Amino acid sequence: MAIFLMSLGALTGFLVGRVVGHVFWGVWIGAVLGVSLAQVRETYRALRLIRWLREGGDGPAPRAGEVWGELAYRFERHLQLRQRELVGERQRLAQFLSAIEASPIGLLLLDAEEHISWLNPVAADHLGLHRERDLGQRITNLVRHPAFVGHLQQADPVEPVSMLNHQNGLTLSVQIRPYGDGLRLILTQDVTERLRADAMRRDFVANVSHEIRTPLTVLAGFVETLTNLPLTPVERQRVLALMTQQTNRMQSLVSDLLTLAQLEGSPRPPADHWVPVSALLQQVELEAQALSKGRHQLVFHEPGQPAAAIAGHQSELLSALANLVSNAVRYTPDGGRIEVRWLAGSTTQPGCFEVRDTGIGIAREHLPRITERFYRVDGSRSRETGGTGLGLSIVKHVLQRHGAELEVDSEPGKGSCFRIVVPAVRTRYVQAVPSIGPAGRESEPATALRGR
Repeated sequence: MAIFLMSLGALTGFLVGRVVGHVFWGVWIGAVLGVSLAQVRETYRALRLIRWLREGGDGPAPRAGEVWGELAYRFERHLQLRQRELVGERQRLAQFLSAIEASPIGLLLLDAEEHISWLNPVAADHLGLHRERDLGQRITNLVRHPAFVGHLQQADPVEPVSMLNHQNGLTLSVQIRPYGDGLRLILTQDVTERLRADAMRRDFVANVSHEIRTPLTVLAGFVETLTNLPLTPVERQRVLALMTQQTNRMQSLVSDLLTLAQLEGSPRPPADHWVPVSALLQQVELEAQALSKGRHQLVFHEPGQPAAAIAGHQSELLSALANLVSNAVRYTPDGGRIEVRWLAGSTTQPGCFEVRDTGIGIAREHLPRITERFYRVDGSRSRETGGTGLGLSIVKHVLQRHGAELEVDSEPGKGSCFRIVVPAVRTRYVQAVPSIGPAGRESEPATALRGR
């Protein structure tokens, strides 16, 4: 096209020169005119391309001209590729930020002047900050805990620092890591439950050591007595009886500890194995009679009809119910009354075992802690009655595994009432239905299912 404009300009100049009688000058002027026209056209195309680039490459690129069209195509292709890369980077950044926000660890970014530049929701909750309002604020103006401020002022802190946030009652582990040019990353982690578990573990080990050390000390003293002192037959029998008592106490403690370990480490009980309520009550009644030895008035109510069954592990359910009845016998004075019954539910309402006694009772302030391991309302009385301090803890673990709950009503001097509330989905009822034999007489009863 440029050659055509130059040729057209030269021809025009030649014709004009022929008319005016100066052909050479006419051709020269025409050539200059043709070159100028071509230059103006290319300049226009270049300006269109520059304007398109200044506008950010929006819309299709100008395609006119061989050279400028090729340049526009190359620019357009490069911008489209760059745009796709930017979109991909934004998506990856959004995914990364979403992952950080979902992290259970709090993350907070500080600039070189210790101003908050970004934080995730967990860090805001841990430190009591507002994600939007507190952006750009100096962190030490908002978090003034001395341990945190001192940790922040260290040049290169290595070990995390623990601090208690009194606003939400959380114990936090805070770690600060420098990065970039004077920037810092703050990591916060809620260690409240971990510290509580560590404290419970330490208390558990200390309690177990104490509980075992006491009978071992007594046994060691009796062995030394038998070895070094001449005892009469009556005294020897008394010492041996006391040694047997302490040995039984240690055996009970070890047995309860093994039971707890088994409950915590074994799979959940099956939901398709049904344990008859009547069988549980009968076995617990035999154990209660053996423990009471006629010193109490034991009343075990018949479960009645329809017959109930509970989905779960029979030995675990028996252990939970037997522990409650055993506690009632141990803490009820001679001549007291102990009642055990099953209160039937329905397809939607839970059923429950109820163990009611006229014993010494429990003060209200002790009720929230009675299922803790080795927690005793009266330690001396518990040891006198042979308790290990683990019975109600075993009950709690069994009930949790069966989806059941423990309810307690008690008052000092007026006895206690313990209830094992079994959810409706783990109970079923069968109604005895007499069947008619060939001779028209009733034969052995069949059963009809009601509920689950």
